[in-house]
Amino acid sequence: MKKFRTLRGFVEGAEPDEETRFEFSASLRIFGTIPDLEAISRRLGLQPTHLHRKGQARRNGVPPWPHDMWCYQPDIPESEPLERHITSLWLALKPHKKYLLSLKKTAKVDVFLGYRSNCDHAGIEVPHTALEMFRELEIPFGLSIIVL
Repeated sequence: MKKFRTLRGFVEGAEPDEETRFEFSASLRIFGTIPDLEAISRRLGLQPTHLHRKGQARRNGVPPWPHDMWCYQPDIPESEPLERHITSLWLALKPHKKYLLSLKKTAKVDVFLGYRSNCDHAGIEVPHTALEMFRELEIPFGLSIIVL
């Protein structure tokens, strides 16, 4: 019997000729009305990997950004386990816990976790030791799952 990696492959009777892959990411996002985005960079001692201003244009056909946003993602290969992304992000943020908690009074602070794969029947495990950041920053553990 022929084996399939995805439901789409089963329905179509063929899978793309590619290796099964798993990609992960973890990003701190701060968004809302932020008068001085550079102040966040100075306080955290980190350069954002993405930022935008409210009203700033996006690609064609997409409305402008509805809010300001400062975002930081550690430079970790996407092929590394999610735990490593989370741990690396927390290592950079932990000394600034009080500042990040204070930002929550005027902005939304969260951590965006990404899981992308070309396999639609796999799971993910995150050890309890990697969950400290969510508890300490009082933010939910949310995971965006995308099957390519």
